[in-house]
Amino acid sequence: MKLYNTLTRQLEEIVPRDNAVRMYVCGVTVYDSSHIGHARTVIVFDVFRRYLVSKGHKVTFVQNFTDVDDKIINRAKAEGKTAEEISAKYIDAYFHDFAGLNVLAADVHPKATEHISEMIDLIKGLFEKGHAYLTLNGVYFRVKSFPGYGKLSRKPVEELEAGARIEVDDTKDDPMDFALWKFSSEPPTWDSPWGKGRPGWHIECSAMALKYLGSGFEIHGGGHDLVFPHHENEIAQSEAFTCKQFAKIWMHSGMVTIDSQKMSKSLGNIVTIEKALSDWGMNTLRLYCLSVHYAKPLDYTDDLLKESAQRWRQIETCAYELRAAAGPAGDSTMMPAEEFQAFEAAMDDDMNTSLALTAFLKFVTRLNQLAASDKLTAGMAKAAMMPFDRMMGILGLRVVEASEHERKEIEKLIEERNRLRAEKKFKEADDIRKKLAERSIELMDHKGRTVWKKVEKPE
Repeated sequence: MKLYNTLTRQLEEIVPRDNAVRMYVCGVTVYDSSHIGHARTVIVFDVFRRYLVSKGHKVTFVQNFTDVDDKIINRAKAEGKTAEEISAKYIDAYFHDFAGLNVLAADVHPKATEHISEMIDLIKGLFEKGHAYLTLNGVYFRVKSFPGYGKLSRKPVEELEAGARIEVDDTKDDPMDFALWKFSSEPPTWDSPWGKGRPGWHIECSAMALKYLGSGFEIHGGGHDLVFPHHENEIAQSEAFTCKQFAKIWMHSGMVTIDSQKMSKSLGNIVTIEKALSDWGMNTLRLYCLSVHYAKPLDYTDDLLKESAQRWRQIETCAYELRAAAGPAGDSTMMPAEEFQAFEAAMDDDMNTSLALTAFLKFVTRLNQLAASDKLTAGMAKAAMMPFDRMMGILGLRVVEASEHERKEIEKLIEERNRLRAEKKFKEADDIRKKLAERSIELMDHKGRTVWKKVEKPE
């Protein structure tokens, strides 16, 4: 599998060590509800992880929470709560939102506040090697002490300085230098060898990534907005500290816009995950987030979401038709599953989920056509089920299941409907179809039998 490496600007093969892939993805700052932009990034890396596991790799996946930040403190003041209460509230909300999107939990979800000692040790090491210095306001990293600064964003320091949004502090040696530790008496604060305060944003991820994955881990990811300054600063301080490569491949997902506009509170166009799930449902949102290449921007529009919803209806139908296929069990005269090969080829080529989805939907369409013409036998379905389930699992799609009690009720009503149809009582039979439709049950009539499916409805 090859990925585009932001660091080298080239497609590079993932080279696991002992078949293991270590991956660190920057998580959210927990001061507000997660939105559709967060969903896209998290779903992209969830699918990437699922694919690596499906290929037999042992994946260690770390995704942090930034739970100490000025935004959290300001939110706490506004609500008359502590910073800890605010961060705990939105961490709980995060897990609820992403469980709703069928995202696998990370192997480790480290919190910045639980790794202060590791950050202090890292800063001590930077002092010892001449990369950090003390001011009246805190401890800073001396950017010009690290010759490779700018290698991720591919811009000279002077150009970065001109376009940077950097906190102004006249006590710094250089405007580009960034905070490792900020002095403060306002809670939350921690003691340090330099004075009471809290860590800078960038040092948090370096400390946590090095603790759980070590140097030279395979993948570091996040949204494209993190390339500079966050990931650039992570590289500088981590490699200055260890004198080793920090991460091998840097992978960045594109931003989500709303009707071609950037999401912002001032425009009032932020779509939370809770709202998106309510409007569209889990499977539609996952298909939407995977509908274009992960590195490209993605616009949140009704047209794109309706297209994804229609795709899910096709997949949903296929899943139930495969389960209910009749005919000779031994007949497995399926065409060769070239679609699965095309799916894997697309995933191996910089995780091109757009092409992978095209291959999957071609497979789904072929199966649905066989079912609609009553040519899908049990043997064919059995042969098709393995590649179908594997692609479903990699994409993180999941059919809504009826409970055992509900299933028995549905099948009893279908039997009654079939009896009414045989007696030519079509109005009464149609009333049962409508009654089932109100319970999100859709019927698909075949020769001598009826297949049903439980349709995913937005929450």
